[in-house]
Amino acid sequence: MTVSVPERLLAKSRRYGREEVTLQRHLFETEQSAEQVFRLDGRWGQNWCRFFRLNSPELQASFLLHLRLAALFHDIGKANEDFYAAVTAGRFVQQTLRHEHLSALLLHLPEVRIWLGQNRSLDLEVITGAVLSHHAKAAESGDWQWCQPKSKTTLQLFCSHREVNAVLDRIKEVANLPNSLRISETMWANEMPWSGAWSEGTNTARQFARHLRRNSERRSLLLAVKVGLIVADAVASGLVREGYSIDDWINEKVHSSPITGSDINSSILNPKKEQLAKGNPEFDWHTFQKRAATLGDRALLLAACGSGKTVAAWKWAESVACERAIGKVLFLYPTRGTATEGFRDYVGWAPEAEAALVHGSSEYELEAIAENPNDATQGKNYETDERLFALGLWSKRYFSATVDQFLGFMEHSYTGMCLLPALADSAVIIDEVHSFDRHMFDNLISFLKTFDVPVLCMTATLPPTRRHELTDAGLRVYPTDSERFELADLEDKETHPRYGLESTSNERDALAIAADEYRKGNRVLWVVNTVKRCQRVARMLQKKHSIKPLVYHSRFRLQDRRDRHNDTIEAFKQIAEARIAITTQVCEMSLDLDADVLITEHAPVSSLVQRFGRANRHLARGKDFRARLIVYKPENEKPYTKKDIAVGDDFLAALGTKDISQRLLAEKLKDHALSERVADGSARLLEGGYYATPGMFRDVDEFTRPCILSRKIDLAKMKSLLDEKRPYDALLINVPEKFANAMDRPGWLPKYLGIADEQFYDEHFGFMTEREAAN
Repeated sequence: MTVSVPERLLAKSRRYGREEVTLQRHLFETEQSAEQVFRLDGRWGQNWCRFFRLNSPELQASFLLHLRLAALFHDIGKANEDFYAAVTAGRFVQQTLRHEHLSALLLHLPEVRIWLGQNRSLDLEVITGAVLSHHAKAAESGDWQWCQPKSKTTLQLFCSHREVNAVLDRIKEVANLPNSLRISETMWANEMPWSGAWSEGTNTARQFARHLRRNSERRSLLLAVKVGLIVADAVASGLVREGYSIDDWINEKVHSSPITGSDINSSILNPKKEQLAKGNPEFDWHTFQKRAATLGDRALLLAACGSGKTVAAWKWAESVACERAIGKVLFLYPTRGTATEGFRDYVGWAPEAEAALVHGSSEYELEAIAENPNDATQGKNYETDERLFALGLWSKRYFSATVDQFLGFMEHSYTGMCLLPALADSAVIIDEVHSFDRHMFDNLISFLKTFDVPVLCMTATLPPTRRHELTDAGLRVYPTDSERFELADLEDKETHPRYGLESTSNERDALAIAADEYRKGNRVLWVVNTVKRCQRVARMLQKKHSIKPLVYHSRFRLQDRRDRHNDTIEAFKQIAEARIAITTQVCEMSLDLDADVLITEHAPVSSLVQRFGRANRHLARGKDFRARLIVYKPENEKPYTKKDIAVGDDFLAALGTKDISQRLLAEKLKDHALSERVADGSARLLEGGYYATPGMFRDVDEFTRPCILSRKIDLAKMKSLLDEKRPYDALLINVPEKFANAMDRPGWLPKYLGIADEQFYDEHFGFMTEREAAN
């Protein structure tokens, strides 16, 4: 049974009070957005092409041509009865075929390929791959297998509609074809010509994938067009939905003036310098920090904890802005907490219209920053046009973000792909690269080897295998051994004896040491390898020694974790007051803690180095002071392996016991770090070819789940926040999967969330997997 052909084909659902968006209009506006965002006489267009290594004028012109054609084809498959019903019925309609699958199938009809083939400069596989994958829901097999029907076996098409004809006429004009085309097919079914088009298409996809492995230039063109289409589609959809003029918005947000070295100096470095100088007119940056400006476009900065790497990185960014036409500086961190600290300490100095914090709970963190501002953020209101999602960040200049938000494009993250034009227009700083899990590091290496953008990676110490991978990807190490001899300030910091190392038998003996040092007025930081042991040690201190320590680990509600984080940071700033904090691995990254005594379980070598870096960090008690490092063997190796712990034991034995410097830690790490497999340069984005499916940027903990606590006050607040469309991150907590189903789910709760039993939660100790939380 056929339906009548509608007068107007719709690209989007009808919205009250808004003009209908027809298919013809959307396709024309997507082409317009592509042409305007990536225009080749603009900085974004040039940086985009450079990013994908499309450096010749011919390749750049080819990119823009293929992108415009992909934009015109990408939603043409919406001209069918199911899609029209879906956008007009006001209810869910199961669609027989995904619209982009049908768009790509049309591109494999013989008459379409013959027509486009009249322009021999066109790469039809590049256009088809971009069209098919623009929702990252296309695969050779599985749930998103190309053109596998979900319901009916036939589907009425509107390919002869006047809007489709107008789009084909526009394609003729853009592609410089000698004649127009009309598609006469009115019904899809799994028979000729459609079965032939699908068979030819799947065979072509396999051949294309093989060819891409041998032809990096063709792969670069495909990737630039693929992601460019997603960006253009997002721009056309978002701006029209929110009532913006496409040309005006793009001219204002995209084609702004470049950032300069003096901009970075005046917005970030000078205010930070004034804060650190504390009125001392003689204060200046260290030579080590200044020389970071000479490193060029790619560098690996390796320097001790507390040596001033972050300022050195900003000096590097300042020099990049002097040499290249860029519009942004991205400072990327491995965790939300470190990204928030980076915003508070540096990015927050920038004018509020230019500064952005970007991670999964950044909206909540910005509200907290406004409630408790520091010198950098006082009196500022960091607003983003949230209606445009990632596009609302395009006008920002200084970013503190988690690495997933920007490099997630390597795994087909939609947010990452929409932010990619900003990344391509940036100087990129990636901190704490030692902490990346293996999958994150693989993606980082693939990113560095494939794309051309200024990048500075940095950390305090790095195992030799990872250092080699980064240098093999084109990063120049700074400082080299010879440069260190010329950098007296850095040499003094790294070689100065800071620690004495002692072993104790077990956790019970460590408890006695911690209590004794606390009563002497010292600041004690105790790091264990699991949340469960962290909570146990904290309870024992309170029960046996009447000391209530700070407790900081990953298993708190976000609002409580933020409070524990801030409390811990502030507590260790007070040199004259006794403090004790029990933590897990969360203390290892970018937290400016400065303990007098550091107690830790045996751990992998890199973890031990990072933990030791939280003691005597700033030499606050004078150059003769030595922090006590107390180590003991844990009751089991979890969450590490026995080999990790055994190698850590050998590392500790090699350090000796007296006058240990950070230089010695780095040298012994080289000798004892375990070797890793080497990244092969692959990534989901790079290997996709015709297809695209989303993945995860980092290794995922499959045994935990985000939850809300079962207590009535949390559930009521969550419901209220959802109704008001406000962020609810503050209420969430990750708990073991088996604890995530404490009660029946209310229908309004987002499906990805579980409910955790409130009896296991204590705001001081966090979520416990034993019932002691109630005691």
